[in-house]
Amino acid sequence: MSVVKSVEEMVGSTPVFLFEENGTEIMVKLESYNPGGSIKDRAALAIIQQAEKRGQLKPGGVIIEPTSGNMGVALAMLGVSCGYRVIIVMPDTMTLERRKLITAFGGELVLTEGAQRMTGALRKADELAKTIPGAFMPHQFKNDANPFANEETGREILKDTDGKLDIFVAGIGTGGSFTGASRVLKKEIPSIQCVALEPSESAVISGDRPGPHGIQGIGAGFIPDTFDRSLADRIMCIPSASAMSTTTWFTKTYGLMVGISSGAAIYASRHIAKEVGPGKRILCLAPDTGERYLSVLYSK
Repeated sequence: MSVVKSVEEMVGSTPVFLFEENGTEIMVKLESYNPGGSIKDRAALAIIQQAEKRGQLKPGGVIIEPTSGNMGVALAMLGVSCGYRVIIVMPDTMTLERRKLITAFGGELVLTEGAQRMTGALRKADELAKTIPGAFMPHQFKNDANPFANEETGREILKDTDGKLDIFVAGIGTGGSFTGASRVLKKEIPSIQCVALEPSESAVISGDRPGPHGIQGIGAGFIPDTFDRSLADRIMCIPSASAMSTTTWFTKTYGLMVGISSGAAIYASRHIAKEVGPGKRILCLAPDTGERYLSVLYSK
């Protein structure tokens, strides 16, 4: 194991778990192995570094961001350790575990009405930013540093698979991880199929109205600027119940605790494996750890 001197050095280079179904290889890239426990560490680090270079973040500055949780954890972890004040705004429907992690890292938490989904959190964050001097809003839903950071995710996937991959699967929250990774994968593997996921109950990319759902981390209720629709060969709508049941199945079957959006990606991958038949290789992103959803998935 390598020796590091900062948490920033620990971001990325996450492992891949392989299992087989119907003669198809399903690979799960475990982003919970990032220091903050999720794929959002990648984007948070890139956004902070970009803001510092541009002079948008100065010593003693304040970071304010609306988030469904994981970006808040990542910004609190990285931002506070860099000497910034971090204020996270999120819907009150997000899990207690995520809220406690943010405050544990030293972040401040502002909760908005869950029924307003991420739109309400965005509105409140904008209000706060106008009243706090030196405030910087990362705007993860439209910041180009978000997908740019995940181009490295794509390069890691190429290395993980030796460039041999048929299908890439990822959920759409901000769309940054899907967009960044897909850019790289499509350039290097022209035949690859990139599949984007959203909740069945809030399938706005597919043209439906936003609605409440149980797959925290994806399905923001609007189409983010950081999602490049042209890179998606297919949009799959995943029922919340299927995502949750697959999450617990995967954890109990393989001893790896993943989050609900990971369950959605694994569910989609298993479904696709049945469609394409044997001999194919599918890789999906597992954005975070299931430890953030104990109160939701394992409360009984």
